[in-house]
Amino acid sequence: MVIQKNQSKKTKEKIVELEKNLETLENSSVKLSIKVPSSEIEKEYNNLVNEYCKTVQIKGFRKGKVPPQVLIRKFGPALLEETAEKIIEKSITEALEDIEKKPISYATPEVKTEDKLELGKDFSFDLIYDVFPEVEVGEYKGIEVEELETKVMAADIKKELELLQDQNSIVVDKKDGIVDKDSIVTVDFVELDTEGNEMPNTKRESFVFQVGSGYNIYKIDDDIIGMKKDEEKVIKKKYPEDFEHKELAGKEVALKVKVQAVKKKELPKIDDELAQDISDKYQTLEDLKKDIKKKLKELAESRIKSNKLEQIIKKIVENSKVPLPKSMIDFELETRWRNFVAQLRADEQTIINMLKAEGKTKEDLFNEWRPSTEQGLREALVVREILKKENIQVTDDEIEAEIKKEAEANNMSYEELKERVEKGNLKDSLKDDIAKQKLFDMLLENAVVTGKKKVKFMDLKEGNY
Repeated sequence: MVIQKNQSKKTKEKIVELEKNLETLENSSVKLSIKVPSSEIEKEYNNLVNEYCKTVQIKGFRKGKVPPQVLIRKFGPALLEETAEKIIEKSITEALEDIEKKPISYATPEVKTEDKLELGKDFSFDLIYDVFPEVEVGEYKGIEVEELETKVMAADIKKELELLQDQNSIVVDKKDGIVDKDSIVTVDFVELDTEGNEMPNTKRESFVFQVGSGYNIYKIDDDIIGMKKDEEKVIKKKYPEDFEHKELAGKEVALKVKVQAVKKKELPKIDDELAQDISDKYQTLEDLKKDIKKKLKELAESRIKSNKLEQIIKKIVENSKVPLPKSMIDFELETRWRNFVAQLRADEQTIINMLKAEGKTKEDLFNEWRPSTEQGLREALVVREILKKENIQVTDDEIEAEIKKEAEANNMSYEELKERVEKGNLKDSLKDDIAKQKLFDMLLENAVVTGKKKVKFMDLKEGNY
């Protein structure tokens, strides 16, 4: 049953002597028991009958002249059912007016009735709904953490330089036209049946990938090494039972492949010229190296800080009581699903079909997401509660400073970014972000480092620690 927000004047009239009782259930859910006196039921029923007597058309009677007894004899059960709907809707609206624990906005309350509505009897029903969780935050100051420790090495700087070198490379035709490791190839391929005929639904033309990357469903990187431009051959492969693409797992495939083009990357030299090509702010290769080292150190500091904060929040959540209503979890999962579909730039049914091909359902995906979703909700609720406890405030000057900082980081003018914030009504969101950052800084300042853990910079960068 949907509770309407826009009620008629008649619906808003008070029900006298409405009895109600609120009971707390598990996982931030409550049961509101409501009892409606028989006198109000009879009044609502009579009003409904009189209303229909004026409008209904029954053979043998003029419109508006149908006797109530005739209407009741013909439509009695339906009239009682509609009366029950009106009584439930009206009494829910009234009952919730002065109840402190109101339903979460995106949760639909569930109505449960044990008996049917009858004239001459009181009518009782239960309204079960989720409320915003009451969080009991555990200790959040003096949390013990382990701190990561790293050092940016020459090899790390070299790796970043090689990435920049690759990003500034150009792709040219390979003169000998022979496929080797790291060649960039354009191929046509199609599966063949047992009689050597092409299977049209498997055909793909002008597919481009770099040999050795594995970015092709059939994993033919090694099989095409040595082939020449315009060469065609049939590759036979047997895939293991646990192959990553389920549609090929345990299957033997004959794949006809034709190489359309063979190219290679031409890398620039790592020198002053490359540094100047990357940005006007670099005059020499040494300038570029110094900037890379500075940025890598800043990245390391940021990752170390984030890791400490993750430990702190996780421990606070473990020490807190955070009941999660089902509707809140379901809402987050559906939001995550919509974002997932949007990122893949496909319609929902296409994604569901893709999952089906992998032997999965939407529900399977939700079950995979559920642990991290629940943890994320608990963390967000705990942070929200601590913000209230600490009464962290954000001034207009702090908001202005943050806009200036973000504008500089994104190569924008302060005026341009401020206009975007105001037009997009983003000021409150920005204020919340600043408040959270002030809270995080406070938690970090109050944390106790009990030990150090050395990690390689690249492991830190890739999250392998």
